[in-house]
Amino acid sequence: MKERFIENGIEYVKCGDYYLPNFELPQNQYEIGKYSRMRLQFLKTSKPCRYSTLLMTGKLNEHLHEVDVQAEKILEQFIKSAEQTAPDKATHQMEWVGYMNNAKSCAEEVILERVVYAESRNFMF
Repeated sequence: MKERFIENGIEYVKCGDYYLPNFELPQNQYEIGKYSRMRLQFLKTSKPCRYSTLLMTGKLNEHLHEVDVQAEKILEQFIKSAEQTAPDKATHQMEWVGYMNNAKSCAEEVILERVVYAESRNFMF
């Protein structure tokens, strides 16, 4: 029997009595952030088929990077909008801190709902 063969574009290697697909995962080019790690955990526990598909096609890291980029964009938009209507930082420091913390919390809620725990890959923002 052959040690290696290709069928349907997938290379198989003989390991003992079995032929196993010879997959190589691409090197991770992106750093994984907070929201990507949350998305990864969500995919592993709630969407195992989607996780396996992304992993086997080598698109998992790209997908997680896209989650981070999308989350940062949403967070940036919320912070910019909050800065325009926030009280004066020099005179009302505690109010300003509370206002900005509230903006960040709202942004995080939107990120979790529309990016991290979204059912599809197409995000809302």
